[in-house]
Amino acid sequence: MNIIVCIKQVPDTTEVAIDPETGTLIREGVPSIINPFDENAIEEALQLVEKHGGKVTIITMGPPQAEEALRQALAMGADEAILICDKAFAGSDTLATSYALSRAIRKIGDFDLIICGKQAFDGDTAQVGPGLAEQLSIPQITYAIEVEVENKKLRVRRLLENAFEVVETRLPALITVVKQINEPRHASLRGVMKARKADIPVWTAEDVEADPLRCGLNGSPTNVVKVFSPQHEYKGEILEGEIQQVTQTLIQRLQEAKLL
Repeated sequence: MNIIVCIKQVPDTTEVAIDPETGTLIREGVPSIINPFDENAIEEALQLVEKHGGKVTIITMGPPQAEEALRQALAMGADEAILICDKAFAGSDTLATSYALSRAIRKIGDFDLIICGKQAFDGDTAQVGPGLAEQLSIPQITYAIEVEVENKKLRVRRLLENAFEVVETRLPALITVVKQINEPRHASLRGVMKARKADIPVWTAEDVEADPLRCGLNGSPTNVVKVFSPQHEYKGEILEGEIQQVTQTLIQRLQEAKLL
């Protein structure tokens, strides 16, 4: 069973700041990590291969430093990794990203299943996985919390807001996974050593035979007008002390606000 996992390197969300003047993310000096949902995608792929045999190939589109995320995936146990890197891909929105990934996957050729994280922490669109399936004209099942494969048939339990849904389809197919599907493993020392020595090919737009008009800004109909931090318009107050005193103070505050 040949599984392809699409991952993304994202800024560590606990340390991201926004430039108040430009409204853009300040990435300088901010550490990058594998998108957390993508770690679950890697783990699910590894578990399926351990059960059914085959190999796990990791791909990502990004700048040269995204190679670090690929090596982390290799250290977890993935077999191969490919970096899609070209200035032609700069500024890609979800449509252009899914197109570029689809071209790389067509170049890889043989696959049974593609696994993506539910969404990326930096964009939160949840569009790349479904968009990729559409580009490849294969079935897609999103929000997977449980996955079973048998006789080229895929059975997925989906996590919905107030219920579960079970969906079946034939392979090849694409799924996106939620955090609850598994607990990602830690890299072993042997895995880390293997990842350090691994040869990671870098594919350009020309290598994947991508149409320049569908790449980067040329292929991105989405325009981000402004990015900003929410402004807190109201201040809160914590009342402490004896219950009777707190109650009297609360009533006084409500009367001052003309709510009583």
